[in-house]
Amino acid sequence: MATKSKAFQAAAAKIEADKFYTPTEAVALAKETGSAKFDSTVEVALKLAVDPRKADQMVRGTVILPHGTGKTARVIVFATGPAAEAAIAAGADEVGGAELIEKVAGGYTSFDAAVSTPELMGQVGRLGKVLGPRGLMPNPKTGTVTPNPAKAVEEIKGGKIEFRVDKHANVHFVVGKASFSAEQLDENIAAALEEVVRLKPSSSKGRYIQKGAVSTTFGPGIPLDVNAIV
Repeated sequence: MATKSKAFQAAAAKIEADKFYTPTEAVALAKETGSAKFDSTVEVALKLAVDPRKADQMVRGTVILPHGTGKTARVIVFATGPAAEAAIAAGADEVGGAELIEKVAGGYTSFDAAVSTPELMGQVGRLGKVLGPRGLMPNPKTGTVTPNPAKAVEEIKGGKIEFRVDKHANVHFVVGKASFSAEQLDENIAAALEEVVRLKPSSSKGRYIQKGAVSTTFGPGIPLDVNAIV
């Protein structure tokens, strides 16, 4: 088993044993434990009381973080005609129809989000094997299949994130950078948690958020006090 770095061990030593932190406390500690060599990404991980195998317990949604993620997302758009022109004007990194679909079918995945107009989804649908495993498949539920791709591009570029429960009932999402102010991270986390809680399935019983943690890139997880969330 690989030995944790001295930096990781020093960061972990700042986390009190058996203590659970409020989101505000976790943010302050995350800023302390982030790498001094680069601007660490701050992430939140949650364990939910859902069964992802059941369609009515699949938690999936989007939220626009008030202060963005600290990273400009690369967005491609499957569109033609006026919709394509509008997407280009909105800042899409690549826009196209059949040629772009073929490029992605060939393995091109150097982007963070994909948007499509409804009329091209019949062709885009065959990209499921490429985009599905990476969570990049356009979906009307997350606003990435839309007759107005320009708006979708603006929202994603502006800090819109997507989250989806995995097969182990965990949800992971980015909430910013360690260089953000504590207030900015606090507000981003609050917005994301509010949306996760709003999407609680009616069939989910007991405590919805069972565990949670805030962490930075290569840093230790800071356990969240779920009582402070729900």
